[in-house]
Amino acid sequence: MAKEIQNLWREVRELSLGTKIDRLDSPPSPLKFLRDYVSQSKPCVISNAISHWPALKLWSDPAYLAGALSDDVVSLHLTPNGCADAVTEDRDLCFASAHVEKVLFPEALKAVQSSCKGQKVGYLQQQNDCFRTEYSMVALDCDGEIDWATEAFGCSPEAVNLWIGTDDSVTSFHKDHYENLYAVVSGEKHFLLLPPTDVHRLYIEQYPAANYSYHRDTEVFKLEIEEPVRHVPWSSVDPYPSPEKEASERLKYPLFFNGPKPFHCTVKAGEVLYLPSMWFHHVSQTPGDGGYTIAVNYWYDMQFDIKYAYFNFLQSLSYKSSTLNPVLSWREDKDSESSDAERKSDKNSGTGSMVNFFSGVPNRTLKPRSFKQIPFPKTQNPPLSNVISSESKYMLLDSDILGLMDCLSSPGTEDLYTSLAQESTETCDCCWGL
Repeated sequence: MAKEIQNLWREVRELSLGTKIDRLDSPPSPLKFLRDYVSQSKPCVISNAISHWPALKLWSDPAYLAGALSDDVVSLHLTPNGCADAVTEDRDLCFASAHVEKVLFPEALKAVQSSCKGQKVGYLQQQNDCFRTEYSMVALDCDGEIDWATEAFGCSPEAVNLWIGTDDSVTSFHKDHYENLYAVVSGEKHFLLLPPTDVHRLYIEQYPAANYSYHRDTEVFKLEIEEPVRHVPWSSVDPYPSPEKEASERLKYPLFFNGPKPFHCTVKAGEVLYLPSMWFHHVSQTPGDGGYTIAVNYWYDMQFDIKYAYFNFLQSLSYKSSTLNPVLSWREDKDSESSDAERKSDKNSGTGSMVNFFSGVPNRTLKPRSFKQIPFPKTQNPPLSNVISSESKYMLLDSDILGLMDCLSSPGTEDLYTSLAQESTETCDCCWGL
């Protein structure tokens, strides 16, 4: 099995992805975008797509933002190390979420600018459509949607989020169940990307969920495990370990460090990254002229179609990698230890922390969803996927995932095939598009 999965990593690059992220000098037509990138789950960086935004000139000036948003209350995320929604060793191994405060924007911006790793790092973000709910006073400085992407997907973005941080903030490897158009307004964002086929290389395991709390009087952070305990599937792979940890990290995660190199791209101010749904990404940043990095991203609903069923099948396969991590396998649709009642409680708690239906991860999606319950999108025009041939839609899947399935001969694979067949039928019955 290990050989077939490793062949998949190689073939997906040879047949479709190549070795570098495509760069486009101008926005593609909706048809080209859908045909060459969305249907093939292939990232690209687009230049000159947001050059008309006033934000590109205005938002590098802290005084402008502080004045325009002087009376607006925003969500400020605080951590001691700049790593929120990440596995931490501060209290054994757990999945730590940031302390979140609602403060006036000028105060929040100062907290971001004064960030100091090891003491207190501020990050302005809230992934529940925060740009349209918390920053509406500067909404006219950029577009409410990416027109050519909206036409390609056949729907408007479900969420638009704003991100303001410094180079002290780093986002660990994770994936999102959204098609993502990520526009950088100031500074630079540095992405490491791995396709969904490389899921086993990230050593995803279950970690107890925990939350930081920050006490202003003592300026001390406290990390507490959630009660009742729930577990979050997450990757603890650090692609940039410190020199003193590098040798041990390479021994601990050989599939990551010895496998194909992750795709790397830097997205500069004025550029847009198309990040396909389910792609794993690690993000760091370099501040711009204002001393911070600003980005706006547009989340479009992904389609829980046969590609999702293939991915779920792939990650359910056991991969025997090393004595440190003997078996890596799980299923997307298996709940973590949090119950449906707990998820509903999280959704209605008023804290802004939402729980991903598939992984139990806070702040990763707007609402709990099951692919068995997704309605057809409401749009006046049918999605352009209707005009793309079935052959081009599934070129990557037919040549790679199906090739892997042909190689399977281990005992017990009959149950996996049965599950795949059932999910394929269910997703195709209820979902439109690719």
